[in-house]
Amino acid sequence: MSVLVEGLTAGYGRSPVLRDLDLRVADGELLVVAGPSGCGKSTLLRVIAGLLPATSGRVLVGGVPVRGASRDRAVVFQDDGLLPWRSALKNVELPLALQGVSTVERRERARGWLDRVGLAGFERYLPRELSGGMRQRVQLARALAQGPEVVLMDEPFGALDARTRSAMQGLVVEVLRETGTTTIFVTHDVDEAVLLGDRVVVLGAGEVDVRREAILEVLG
Repeated sequence: MSVLVEGLTAGYGRSPVLRDLDLRVADGELLVVAGPSGCGKSTLLRVIAGLLPATSGRVLVGGVPVRGASRDRAVVFQDDGLLPWRSALKNVELPLALQGVSTVERRERARGWLDRVGLAGFERYLPRELSGGMRQRVQLARALAQGPEVVLMDEPFGALDARTRSAMQGLVVEVLRETGTTTIFVTHDVDEAVLLGDRVVVLGAGEVDVRREAILEVLG
């Protein structure tokens, strides 16, 4: 599903973080948005996710204006956000339960996605019993089990060690290529951006920096 951002201005209070931003993401594309802290990367994701209203401009997902959160968009954060009293399986099942999916179907889907991200056998483990990388795998499984058309990833590997981060990068590329899910991946790490993205755009002071984007595309 395509994503179109037109003339987007957004922020918090009276100070916009994004100013008159235009961006287009093709159906099935893995777009990486890079840039320094404070440039508006996370703000952009929150607006696309429907978690933050735009001050002006608009965002279309599949040609439909974003007016709030929707199950066709899933967000993966740096903080895994798992409920500590629920097992890995029940954490993945949770959004499906909220959607009214039957117990049998949601359990089957949750088990399937845990297996797909390499966590077969860990279904009953609580978050505190899992490593940071494993918890992020659970979060990824939880997001994809919903069957979203668009996945929004906000520096999901920033807190992981180098080895685990590399493994997760490979997993994300493999799974998202396989599903054909449109993905917007935010990072401040240029190496990660070039490694993961079909295309890379760079935000600077809330605007797309075309000059640096061109350099990164050549490097990629």
